[in-house]
Amino acid sequence: MILSMLWWKNFLTKCQTKNKVAARQFYFSRIHSFDRYFNDVVFSLLLYIPSCGIEKEDAMKEIVISTDRITKIFSGKEVIRECRISVEQGTIYGFLGKNGAGKTTMFKLLLGFLKPTTGTATVLGMDSVKENAKILKHTGSLIEVPVFYEHLSATDNLLLHLAYMGLENMEVELVLKRVGLPGTGTQPVREFSLGMRQRLAIARAIVHKPEVLILDEPVNGLDPVGMREMRVLFRQLVDQDGITILLSSHLISEVQQVTDRIGIIADGRLVLEEDTAEIIHAI
Repeated sequence: MILSMLWWKNFLTKCQTKNKVAARQFYFSRIHSFDRYFNDVVFSLLLYIPSCGIEKEDAMKEIVISTDRITKIFSGKEVIRECRISVEQGTIYGFLGKNGAGKTTMFKLLLGFLKPTTGTATVLGMDSVKENAKILKHTGSLIEVPVFYEHLSATDNLLLHLAYMGLENMEVELVLKRVGLPGTGTQPVREFSLGMRQRLAIARAIVHKPEVLILDEPVNGLDPVGMREMRVLFRQLVDQDGITILLSSHLISEVQQVTDRIGIIADGRLVLEEDTAEIIHAI
């Protein structure tokens, strides 16, 4: 507790003197130091951190995902509190927060699975409430635990998804190979391991060639090799396929390896947005 109070006092001092560079470097160095205890220590501090002028001032690319003071209340509790996020086209944005911070709720709001209590969300210029059917047609998503037809093969699950999307003649086997599931097209999904199911969920999210991917904890259930393979795939999807990716995680060490920009959420409030390069430089 004493160390936390000293940390907070030093950070506030740097903010109050408007020394943005010093504040940023101090802030991220402490995140790096506390990485092992990220959920319990760092996020409890982040909840009270003011903006401190740590903002991006450079010219931005086209914004394809954005929210404007979006709020969601469940049973009188604010799960999302006046959040503003912006995701640039052709980038990977990491939405970082501990379990229960509001990451999944935000993604459901973006896709139109939930309606905001106040505020708005847009994806590809479309309103998440009024045009959610159009949004779903142009996005791929992985939200919470993926559900499949267990008795069907991976190939058949993907073909059913394509039929639901009104598409056909897509390269299903190539997509399975791309996510690390070659030769599994005829194997029933009920025989898949947790990691294989996660790979199949990512295959389903990309098989219809979306413009935007929204992935909730996409590397859950993967071993270190699998996590590295997914990082490579995500980068390829952006650099070669022109897809924009918004992904969530509770691991800063994982997010900073693959993203271009990071937004940190704590108790439903976005407490910081910063370029990943700035974070790495500060550390």
